Parts: sequence; C-alpha cells; structure tokens
Amino acid sequence: MIHSLSLSDVLADHARSRPQVTAVVDGAVRLTYPELDERVTRLACALSARGVAGGDRVVWLGQNAHAVLELLLACSRLGAVFCPANWRQSEDELRFVLTDLRPAAVIWQPSDTTTSLHASDAATTWVQAGTEYQELVASGERTEFAPVGDDEPTLALYTAAFDGRPNAALLSSAALIAHATTLLVVRQMEPGFTFLNNGPLFHVGTMMFCLATLQIGGTNVFTPAFDAEEVCRLIEAEKVTQAFLFGQMIDAVAKANESGKYDLSSLRFVSHSPEWDDMITIDDSPWCRSKMGGYGQTEVGGMLTFLGLAQGGSGFAGRPSPLVQVRILGPDGTEVPAGEVGEICARGKTLFSGYFARPDLNTAKSTHGWHHTGDLGRREPDGTITFIGPKLRMIKSGAENIYPAEVERALKSHPAVADAAVIGTPDPTWHQTVKAIVALEPDATTTETDLIDHVTTLLASYKKPRKIAFVDAIPKRGFTPDYDTLDTTHGGGNYPGS
Repeated sequence: MIHSLSLSDVLADHARSRPQVTAVVDGAVRLTYPELDERVTRLACALSARGVAGGDRVVWLGQNAHAVLELLLACSRLGAVFCPANWRQSEDELRFVLTDLRPAAVIWQPSDTTTSLHASDAATTWVQAGTEYQELVASGERTEFAPVGDDEPTLALYTAAFDGRPNAALLSSAALIAHATTLLVVRQMEPGFTFLNNGPLFHVGTMMFCLATLQIGGTNVFTPAFDAEEVCRLIEAEKVTQAFLFGQMIDAVAKANESGKYDLSSLRFVSHSPEWDDMITIDDSPWCRSKMGGYGQTEVGGMLTFLGLAQGGSGFAGRPSPLVQVRILGPDGTEVPAGEVGEICARGKTLFSGYFARPDLNTAKSTHGWHHTGDLGRREPDGTITFIGPKLRMIKSGAENIYPAEVERALKSHPAVADAAVIGTPDPTWHQTVKAIVALEPDATTTETDLIDHVTTLLASYKKPRKIAFVDAIPKRGFTPDYDTLDTTHGGGNYPGS
C-alpha cells in the first residue's frame, strides 16, 4: 500500500498538517481538519457496526450538507461506495436507484418522496439526517481501519440514461484525486481556497470542485440548494473564492446584490457582465480566462479536456488533461485523421471504474482498450479538440442533461399513448426545453396537461415536456424515431455541440 493514496488518506494527512484550518462550514457547523477527521473515523466505525463493509453501498437522499462529504470520506475509509442521489427525482426514479444499488444504509432527509420510500423499505438501515445522524456519528468507537486501495470504487454518481434508465458511474479514490489535482492546477487553487457548494453534490460539476478544495486543504462551505440572496451572504461571510455558478445563476446573484449590500470581492471568478464584474474579482487563471471551458462527463471524473490548456486554439474543447490520453476513433477502433469526426475516446488516471452492475454496457463502452464517451468530436490541425455532439441524442436544459429515451419511456407508460418521441427546442433562458410528439392509441383521448402531469409523477420536474404535439404516427428511421424530421417539423434545435 506504499504507493496508494485514498480520499481518506488525504483527510488524515490534512488533520496532521493543517490542524488549524477550517475544513467545513455548514450553517452553525464549523469543523477543522482534525475535527472532520475525528467525525469521519467515528462515522466509519458506526457504519461498520451497522453492517456496512467493503464494497457495500451507502446512499444519501437529501440536499447539500457537510454530511455528504463526511459520508464519502467514511466510505473511502471503509472501502464502501457512497452515492449522493438526485433528491430532485421522482419517487419512481429514486426507487429505481435503491433497487439498483441495493444499499446497506440510507441516510435521508424527510420529504414526501423519501418518507414514502422509507416506509416501504424494512430491509435496509435508514438513518434520518439531523439528530439521528449526529447520534450515529457520536456512537462510533474510534478504531483504526486496514488500508483501502485507492483503485477501489468509492463514489457512485448516476448518469447516462442510455436505455431509458440511468447508470451509476463508479469512481475510485485514485481517479478522483487525479482529477482534483489537474483541476486545482488549471484553476490555480492555493491554500485558503474556499468553495461554496451551492450546486447539487449529485452533479459532478459541484463534486469535482468540492474534492479539489479538499485536496488543496481549503474550506468547503455548504448550503442546501441555490438561493441567490444566501449565496451573496455566504460569499461575504466566508470570503468565498469560488462557487458553482453559471449563466442564469450569475445573473440572479448580480440582481440580488444590485444595491451593493454584500461585499463579493473575495469571489475570484469568470467575467460575465459589467454589473457582475464590478462586484467580484476577475480571476486570471487558465480556467476562468477560458470561461470555464472544455469537455467532460461524469465517467472521466469531470473534465477530460480544458480550454484553459489551449488558449487561442482552434478546438473549443481545448486540450486533454495531462493525466489522460484522448483519441478520436472510427467505428473500427482506429484513429481518424485530424479534421475528421469520430467518437471521443479516452484512457488515463481520472477515468471511472465502470458502471455498477452493468457488465454488458461496460464491455461495450471499453472496446479496443479505450473508454468510449458516446460523444462525437474532431481533432483540429493544431491538436486541439472540438466537441461535435452526443452520438446518442441529448437535450441540455440549464445545467441538466435530459435523455429523450427516459422521457419517452415515461410518456409511453400512459395508457392513452401508443408512441412518443422527444426533442429539444431552443430556449433563450434554459438553452433548450423539452417538447414531446405523441401518437395516441386508437379511440384514446388525453390532454397536454394530463400527459405532462403523468411524466412529472415519474421523473424529475425539469425533465417534463413543456409542450406536446399530437400526431397520427411518429416518423421512424428503422425502429427509432426520425429525430431530424421531427426537429424540422416541430421546431427542434440548439442541441449540445451544434
């Protein structure tokens, strides 16, 4: 184990080398690195006493909290796998996650959805966030654990609904630490870096900065979900260096602070608008100069390529992380010449360990010795990469990826629906919104409102169609919908990479 370095090891070392540094801020909770290490050790012991062992899964059902980081680090210490589930999902979606992962323990925040799930599951250990969770941590008898290899999966993030259901991408400590190290170099993070976890921690975009902040020995500040006024307050109070912000979120924060009530100058961030730029400190790191550009996905730990490594380059996805290799491959697995389009494929230190319980998919995604991202790209003559778009059609609404197959499956479960296809239509605020084209069963009747409500009972609200067009039949290309024709007929467009 002399060459191994797990997330748990990183924390343990910070507890020795940064005894006075604040590791975590969450409301009234403030923990130094030694205090966080103590809690993580006790939590790991308590989970072990509840039967959680190496390879077992632990699920978090709730909004952002410092418990998310504690649970991840405790699982790293145990050799278990931690999954922060998407709390915005429907009961049906979350029930699928629990059935799929078969967790040994679930830590949950009460809501209509989670309370129903809890009531129907007598086989799993459920611990309610808050008092019960704190009692769980306190109950742990501090003991030493055998070292866990850094190549063991420790984080599961659900992504990529290729066939209408999502898959849990497994990331090891080695991959997460490698990605964090690359990110902190491109972002030029230094000791004292403070990150505001206001984006969802079930999303790799927030998690990757949370872990990079841990890696550099900085401070992670947690807030349950994005609220522009609260983001302003926390930036000033905690001297936040960076937050999970983009587009509409930046506009909302700027509007919340248009009176200048809060001092946001500690935030070293990307230039956005005159109003925003006057409030913050424009950061000169490669990450911020390039407008946080690049190409990534959960399966590569976050970012595979960085525009910040290719300032002035031809390809708007930039150049690969120093810890990976990227190839543009044709269907036969051979590299296509520069200027030609192929699939973006990769291998290297930051890549995931495969999908949980998906042996056939794992085999398909790793043919020819490379991880196949499912996205199309092109290498430019100067060696940079251009992202073209997903091989499997995807809709981008705000920061969320929506797979048509998932929404189509939900629509087809309605008794009146014979067939359905989903497209993305341009939206000035959200980039795209979901539109469904539906063919009904003979003599069946339903309404747009009824179908949208039906989808909302099965999927997260952001995935529901905003508009529905009723047609006699869905045009097909073989067995699949003819999406190009549907786009032309029903106003689709603005897909990622287009």
